[in-house]
Amino acid sequence: MKFVKVRGTIRKRRSEAGIALLIAIFVLLLISVVAIALIVSSGTESAMAGNYRTATGVYYAALAGLEEGRGRLLAKNSGSFKNTSSGLIPTPLPMGQPVYIINPVGGETVAPWDPASTYPDKEFNAEFFISSGFSLPNPSPSTASLSTVAGVQGPLYKWVRINAISEKSLNLDVDADGKDNNPLYYDSVLSKLTTNPTGTQQVFEITSFATLPNGSQKMLQYLVALVPASLPSFPSGLSFSAALTIAGGSTNGVAFSAPTSNASYFVSGVDLTSVPYCTAGPPVRAIGVFDSADVTNVKSGGNGGTGIPIGTQPNYNGIVSPGPDVVDVSSLFPSTLQTPSKLDNLAQSIMANADVGIIPTGGPAVGSDLTPLGMSPTNPMTVVVKGDLDLTGWHNTGYGLLLVTGNLNYDPDASWKGAVLVIGKGTVTGSRSGSGEFDGAFFVAKTRDSTTGNLLPDPDLGKASLIFDPNMGSVGIKYSSCWIKASQPTGSFKILSFHELSQ
Repeated sequence: MKFVKVRGTIRKRRSEAGIALLIAIFVLLLISVVAIALIVSSGTESAMAGNYRTATGVYYAALAGLEEGRGRLLAKNSGSFKNTSSGLIPTPLPMGQPVYIINPVGGETVAPWDPASTYPDKEFNAEFFISSGFSLPNPSPSTASLSTVAGVQGPLYKWVRINAISEKSLNLDVDADGKDNNPLYYDSVLSKLTTNPTGTQQVFEITSFATLPNGSQKMLQYLVALVPASLPSFPSGLSFSAALTIAGGSTNGVAFSAPTSNASYFVSGVDLTSVPYCTAGPPVRAIGVFDSADVTNVKSGGNGGTGIPIGTQPNYNGIVSPGPDVVDVSSLFPSTLQTPSKLDNLAQSIMANADVGIIPTGGPAVGSDLTPLGMSPTNPMTVVVKGDLDLTGWHNTGYGLLLVTGNLNYDPDASWKGAVLVIGKGTVTGSRSGSGEFDGAFFVAKTRDSTTGNLLPDPDLGKASLIFDPNMGSVGIKYSSCWIKASQPTGSFKILSFHELSQ
């Protein structure tokens, strides 16, 4: 019996032989499937990551091109076209005359205007030939990119195009008078496109093309326009309640001496209507002061000034006409700009946004320092003179905003269209003959000690003065809201639109 029992056990064990092997094989197959799935998933993720990296890289390369173009348009930047490629972009930039920034790698040739080149600009004709009748000039003006520094290659965009746009090129009628090919401008006050070039800034189209070594390509495009800088207490830009404002405190007052022998000298708050493409506004005061006692000082003399002769007082007109229209405008002028510190903050903001800063050495700055700046009616500039300015012998016209922190010695052969601020020493003098004039607004305030240059303590301003020789020439100061608007300090090129172009 014992023998039979053993045989039965052996047969049972033999029937179970091999089950462990089957289980092991099944587990290995399962692990293999999981491993293969992980490998495939990892490869897919790597490919996706690579594609994302490529797409991101070429996108930011093209974006870098846009930003170089936008940055170099701003004249106050050290790498601006004005400083590195003077004359490349005329003012205004005509339709159908694009300019390029080229960015070759090594010894390659980048000539986007050549349709047979490696990186042709096919987009220009697609945008402008059918709509506006302009074909891409071959060759077109160009300049080298500044993205390569100390031999280190910058972003891999190949070219950047900058050109003017029109209603026809955009297929957009901005002024409801039909679409034309005149360059478009941007009105930063009304936040709208316009064909009016006065008091506005031209709109530029910037197109950037980038390609990577693996063949990935991207083309991006901006529309940009220059907008005024943000100034403290002037959120909508500089504004004035008088053609001439002489700001003084109740303690120190102001002084004014008119050219008593010049019957042709006017200070008028009647808004000029002779500015093209601009509608004049209502009149303002002829002369504004910040204290009622200074009304008498300006009209009749006192505090070191001789005032306005009785015979020429009608020439000082504005809201009141004939004059003298001399009024305390402290309630109309921002209260935050009636102390030395606040006006000094305004001056510092203008300095920070200036197109040109002039620091005199060995004497005052002179008119010849202004001549090379390239100011014009279509290219007004913010010019800061950190010290005295003597315009004697400067027989020219300036355009834009002029800030003088020292004394301004005026030569009546000179003219200025825009805003003139004498903030700091707060003194203006003049003695020569001539027939020039100031169109816009004139503001004078003493915020700093004349000897030490230290800021005066709040709240009282120092004694501001305009002392003109009895025989001085000039036809005076005439208010113009249009020229004031055109003189606003520029901040940066605002991006009006941004989009990707299909390839």
